[in-house]
Amino acid sequence: MTTTPHRRQMPAPVLAPDGGRITTAAGRALAVLRIAFGFTFLWAFVDKVFGFGYATPAGKGWIDGGDPTAGFLGKGTTGPFADVYQSLVGDWWVTPLFMAGLAGIGLALTLGIGMRIAAAAGSLLYVLMWTAALPPETNPVLDDHILGAITLVVLALVAAGNVWGFGRQWGRLDIVHRYPWLR
Repeated sequence: MTTTPHRRQMPAPVLAPDGGRITTAAGRALAVLRIAFGFTFLWAFVDKVFGFGYATPAGKGWIDGGDPTAGFLGKGTTGPFADVYQSLVGDWWVTPLFMAGLAGIGLALTLGIGMRIAAAAGSLLYVLMWTAALPPETNPVLDDHILGAITLVVLALVAAGNVWGFGRQWGRLDIVHRYPWLR
């Protein structure tokens, strides 16, 4: 009789600071937060592709030949880094990278997979957007971009993809075992 090697179980989905488990309700609340953040990235991607008239005007979507980054980078940037961001308008790599980032981060968060990569990429995107519009309008230091970056890091640290997501299954993949940063 052959047996399959026992794979190490993933840690509890959410741990309290003292190492104990956080309540099931807290784990579910974190899952809802993760999914909500995932949908915000996915919605931004879809609206910029199709131009539904929300953040992207109708007829100006990527599919219509519009540039999803040109409006913000060209006209919405302020502060000490405005010239840097404005110089990126029209560069061949900016829009595809931005759009791939929105879709990838959104899918990873929504599905609960690759939480470390999603948190790092999403936090980087949030911080870049924060630096593109300095100083923040309502607070000299913090705004929703910094809070979003912090939230993504917390979601990854507590393995929020394991609750109502595919984080556990993702963590069992051989490639994820070989490269733990893919978790």
